[in-house]
Amino acid sequence: MAKMTSIKMKRLLEDRLKNPDYRIVYKRDDDALRIEWRDSGQGMTVSLPNLITKYNNRGDIAIQEMEEHIIEALKIMNETHHLQGMEKHIFPVLRSPSFPIETKAGKKLIYKDHTAETRVFYALDLGKSYRLIDEELLMEEEWTAERLDEIASFNVRSLSHDVKKDQVADNDFYFLATQDGYDASRILNEAFLEEMKANAQGELTVAVPHQDVLIIADIKNKMGYDILAQMTMKFFAEGRIPITSLSFVYEDRKLEPIFILAKNKPENK
Repeated sequence: MAKMTSIKMKRLLEDRLKNPDYRIVYKRDDDALRIEWRDSGQGMTVSLPNLITKYNNRGDIAIQEMEEHIIEALKIMNETHHLQGMEKHIFPVLRSPSFPIETKAGKKLIYKDHTAETRVFYALDLGKSYRLIDEELLMEEEWTAERLDEIASFNVRSLSHDVKKDQVADNDFYFLATQDGYDASRILNEAFLEEMKANAQGELTVAVPHQDVLIIADIKNKMGYDILAQMTMKFFAEGRIPITSLSFVYEDRKLEPIFILAKNKPENK
């Protein structure tokens, strides 16, 4: 198979996104492709090296997913949205502290600090995609940030939290990956974490490497920390929206980041 380059990926996306209403610009300095509406200038920028990495790992499906994501995102940018009457569709989403707090159009996003490694933003679920809620939208509805947070927090508690369990080197690992866009957000469900803590035999740890997975681990020995570190790093590298490669210890209703040097690779069993 011929090696994928930025120019090849650029041409591939241009072919897939042919639309007279779109303007597509290659940003050479950033090695990125900007896709936007001709009329409004609203759009999104795609990092070509990041997409190539995903293509090398997953093949054509990675490009297909990106195409669908771009089209849906541009569609949302052209729509008018309201919070009133959409209360059941508002959820918190986790992002890294480096995530932009303003949109490309200069609108300030509503967020709150969570841990040193994570921030909470707020999303209006629109079915196939969602819109992050900004100050302008909040002011139009005459809502406060506190009300928004209360509604989002209530909704995340209503989400299912069925986990898949795996045991490695006598440590128990639980995975939550429903692909509903809010898997990592379930770390904000304190009642769920308390239930897991009550049933843990060792130290309860939690990881949110990217938006679409929550890892909870009952760590009973040193090997468990190494396994968790390797696992979290792998998920972090593969995620569409990475959050943090660090894990957290959950103790006294608080999340404390843990720094693990993964020196011991688990033996295959």
